[in-house]
Amino acid sequence: MNKVRRAKKSDIQRILELLVQVDMVHHNGRPDIFKGPATKYNEQELEVIIDDDTTPVFVCENEDGNIMGHAFCVHKQVLDDSVLTDIKTLYIDDICVDEAFRNQSVGKALYQHVIEYAKDEGFYNVTLNVWSCNPGAIKFYEAMGLKPQKIGMEQIL
Repeated sequence: MNKVRRAKKSDIQRILELLVQVDMVHHNGRPDIFKGPATKYNEQELEVIIDDDTTPVFVCENEDGNIMGHAFCVHKQVLDDSVLTDIKTLYIDDICVDEAFRNQSVGKALYQHVIEYAKDEGFYNVTLNVWSCNPGAIKFYEAMGLKPQKIGMEQIL
């Protein structure tokens, strides 16, 4: 049975491997923007992130203790803005399921855990960004019930 839990420092090496997979999806889709193969965080940065309760990281492990995926989250809240309300948002910075474990409901388990965490902690909503060059992720998030909140656009010069 798969289990989702908070990440520990002992998970960092495996998380780094997964972060390379995330980067390569983006690099393959937009090599003009993403260097590949790379990670967006190094070991020291991950230690700080894992220790910080405002940046919870969750991992999904199988019965053998193998980490099959992760979800990085960030607490966000704008206070006393002239236009925006004071809602508390849980931002999903990254969800990754190892290529070897896809189509086994790992992503769904991670996402549902994030939703339960957000409800328990009193968040108003959960948001994320997804690159248009990643149609598999878009399809997954739509299947989870997410809808576009805003759309980023560009013109390459």
